[in-house]
Amino acid sequence: MKIAPDKKKHFLVGIVMGAVLQTIFLFFLPHQLWYATALSLIFSFAIAYGFELYSKFTGRGHYELMDAIAALIGALPGIASVILLHLL
Repeated sequence: MKIAPDKKKHFLVGIVMGAVLQTIFLFFLPHQLWYATALSLIFSFAIAYGFELYSKFTGRGHYELMDAIAALIGALPGIASVILLHLL
């Protein structure tokens, strides 16, 4: 199975986005790991899909739902890495 280079970029951006969001939410909700994780996932998808909608309506890019999903899948290892560091 070949993965398009565009999807790889969205995946890598998703890793960073997930890690940053998880760090922010854990800072504000230090004893609520699962709430912080749920919020990170929700916001990761909202940001990724919002960017796709922005691309669609402004014409400054190419709209594709799978790009947002690739970013969301990328957010998972980013979120997981912050959780592991938090638990250490």
